[in-house]
Amino acid sequence: MHVFVTGGTGLVGSAVVAELLGHGHTVSVLARSDASALVAEKAGAEAVRGSIADLDVLRAGAERADGVIHLAFSNDFSSAEAVARSVAEESAAIAALGEALVGSDRPFVTVSGTPWVSGHLSTEADPAPTDGPVGGRGRAVTAALELASRGVRSSAVRLPRTVHNEGDGGFAGLLTRIARQTGVSGYPGDGTQRWPAVHALDAAVLFRLALEEAPAGTAWHAVADEGDAVRDIAAVIGRRLGLPVESVAEETFGPLGPIFAADQPSSSAHTREALGWEPKHPSLLEDLENIQA
Repeated sequence: MHVFVTGGTGLVGSAVVAELLGHGHTVSVLARSDASALVAEKAGAEAVRGSIADLDVLRAGAERADGVIHLAFSNDFSSAEAVARSVAEESAAIAALGEALVGSDRPFVTVSGTPWVSGHLSTEADPAPTDGPVGGRGRAVTAALELASRGVRSSAVRLPRTVHNEGDGGFAGLLTRIARQTGVSGYPGDGTQRWPAVHALDAAVLFRLALEEAPAGTAWHAVADEGDAVRDIAAVIGRRLGLPVESVAEETFGPLGPIFAADQPSSSAHTREALGWEPKHPSLLEDLENIQA
């Protein structure tokens, strides 16, 4: 099928595009710059110029495609206001893409985060988080899943806190960048809180499976590592960068501080059984060994 992908040149998106092309699909990629367009074209995809703020471009891309995968997000976590703007922009984009697919029975794969549930591993049956700094993302994806009643084969792939490749990506990548800036490989609290993780290449396979097979209105977990202690993540980062490892104030991590401090392990048992998804690439702690000082 021909697939329209937003966010198709980022760490996750480029892996998804390669996975789709490698399995016989054709791909058009939303590209907001000449550099992004060049990346998309070198990968073998068609570049569609525009950003997720260009709702008419999104609608046109969805209307001419056999399926849509939405991955784009500005990832501006510099302030609470920036996060709110990013969430609002993405929510409008998801609504526009979904409306363009109403009544078509075509697949629409969105992305959200794995939930955090007090006392146990979160599962695919748990609702998406709708509170906190990025709660609006959960509300937007929930609305997209509800399009199942309007003739859209909508599904959501829930990504864990870190999607990694070659030692970078996700929350662990943010820890690394903050460590470089501050000279300390820090973690909030006592560091025993757990973050799930997945390699980008494994996540890409799940996006393809959801596009091809997922029933309407379903959510899936791209979780390979159910929960690494943040202190263990910081320890590898500190060793690789030659920096001290210690607890730091939650405020060190900006508007994401409360999320960084939460214990949020997650399971993908149902996803593996129902879709036959099986992660094969290095774990987070193994992959962090690729960090260069």
